[in-house]
Amino acid sequence: MSGTRYTKEHEWVRVEGDTATIGITAYAAEQLGDVVFVELPEVGRKVMKGEGAAVVESVKAASDVYAPISGEVVETNSSLADEPGTVNQAPEGGGWFMKLKIANRNEIDELLDEAGYRDFLGTL
Repeated sequence: MSGTRYTKEHEWVRVEGDTATIGITAYAAEQLGDVVFVELPEVGRKVMKGEGAAVVESVKAASDVYAPISGEVVETNSSLADEPGTVNQAPEGGGWFMKLKIANRNEIDELLDEAGYRDFLGTL
């Protein structure tokens, strides 16, 4: 996934045109354990980088999913309401949370690339 960027809070971002798809990493999904509920933001909501944008609940804990970049929510993965386990099965694929219309492309450059994220995981 060479076009994917990451945060130290374990979110990933994949950019296509002026839209960014956002989810949590396989590491985050593994740490959470079995996901039982996902609360997604409303379409049309504007989020700022670092702001809590969604909530994921597992058998272990509830955690915020932070917006890795600023933007407007243009789509959410509504299938997660009925199948939250998709987050565990395909965290960096079908388990995505939301799509944002990118407000500031420069914020993407501030995120970790795949090698940087791998290196960061090695410090945990």
